[in-house]
Amino acid sequence: MIFVTVGTNEAPFDRLLRAVESLEPRELVAQCGSSSLRPKNATCVDFLPFEKLVEYVRSASAVVTHAGVGSIAVALANGRRPIVVPRLQRYGEAIDDHQVSLGRRLERSGLVTLVEEPAHLRHLQFDDEPPPRVGNVSSALAEDLSHYLHERVVAPRHPWSKRQDAATVKARRGDGG
Repeated sequence: MIFVTVGTNEAPFDRLLRAVESLEPRELVAQCGSSSLRPKNATCVDFLPFEKLVEYVRSASAVVTHAGVGSIAVALANGRRPIVVPRLQRYGEAIDDHQVSLGRRLERSGLVTLVEEPAHLRHLQFDDEPPPRVGNVSSALAEDLSHYLHERVVAPRHPWSKRQDAATVKARRGDGG
């Protein structure tokens, strides 16, 4: 079974789901989020409870995901090397192209297989058996990854910088900043 997840982002990721439709016949489960497309060849769900998501990741022969840190961390923490397809700003899938940078960095580290163009998924060899488990990927990796993203990718590109967050927290506490 191939498990596909677009994460919980409110933006659709129809490009990825359209590419999934082109995969040769096999069992597919797709977590489609707010995308309008539902691959005809897949069992589709909008969103999954975390425990069910982990269950699908663990039982999948391949995990195909957007290049979101949470989805990647879940795959790695459960011994899977995910195939990541970055969301792109120019298609309205993300507010910027940080997923491309993350995907490239993690591919250089040997942690993911990066597919920058979803249509290229059909060229990958998908086995029917789960792949060998990725080496001992600790939760410290997930924490480091999350910290890196928030400090280097998210905060500098978004209007809610650390300073604004601190000011908001102070305002909520009533000490006026």
